[in-house]
Amino acid sequence: MPRLALGRIAFINVLPVYYALEHGIVQHPYRLVYGSPAELNDQMKNGDLAISSCSCMEYARRWRNYYLAPDLCIASHGPVMSVLLLSRGPLREAEGQEIVISGQSHTSVVLTKLLLRERYHLQDISFRTGHVRELLDAGEKPWAVLTIGDEALNLRGHPLYPVCTDLASAWKAWTGLPFVFAVWIISRRVSEMGLFDCDPSLCIRQSRAWGLSHLSQCLPDVQQKTPLSQAELIFYYSQALCFSLGKQEQKGLSLFYEKSAQAGLLDEVPPLAFFPAS
Repeated sequence: MPRLALGRIAFINVLPVYYALEHGIVQHPYRLVYGSPAELNDQMKNGDLAISSCSCMEYARRWRNYYLAPDLCIASHGPVMSVLLLSRGPLREAEGQEIVISGQSHTSVVLTKLLLRERYHLQDISFRTGHVRELLDAGEKPWAVLTIGDEALNLRGHPLYPVCTDLASAWKAWTGLPFVFAVWIISRRVSEMGLFDCDPSLCIRQSRAWGLSHLSQCLPDVQQKTPLSQAELIFYYSQALCFSLGKQEQKGLSLFYEKSAQAGLLDEVPPLAFFPAS
């Protein structure tokens, strides 16, 4: 029987979670599949993956098809450093402007719209989906851009965009809660087919524990891919990011779903349904 597929976001932010799986330190039964959050969302939706890290909006929109993996997420108590709204001026001047939004993450797009409408009370803003780096390299100069992941880490401090709004920090200032950008979701169909011998996310949590306790060993895999120094990377993984879906993270996630539904950005508020304990 073919190996079940495990989705892996192709950004450096999940390095500590996957390093031990990718290097044979923690054994696992999966075939790793790499992609952007949006690509993994689509593959999960189409039934191509058994389990994956995905945008939390993918779970929200099709929660009846999934279980949440226990105690796994990509969250931040702010600042997150790699989900940024870069603008040419203060956000109070954004009325009537166009913002280019990354097509790589569904969650960050919804969070941007929610913050602009409900937190900053801006209504007359247009959005265009595009590849931020490609547009900038082609000479375009949008008033503001939403950039995520490795691209955001590289575009911080861009001279065209003196104002940098860290979306996790903005959410925390608004709500007092951490923001959850991604969760690990498990296919209910695969579970109902009896293809999991045990909790399918156990090895991921074991890999996360190893990675966070051996960060210095993991870093050489990414230092050529980012402008961050070793000290900045250690801060990024140990302080800016949170990989545990604890009670506060669950509160932040539920509140995001509630606010998104109230703003008409989500059809319904999904329950947080976790993979059944054995």
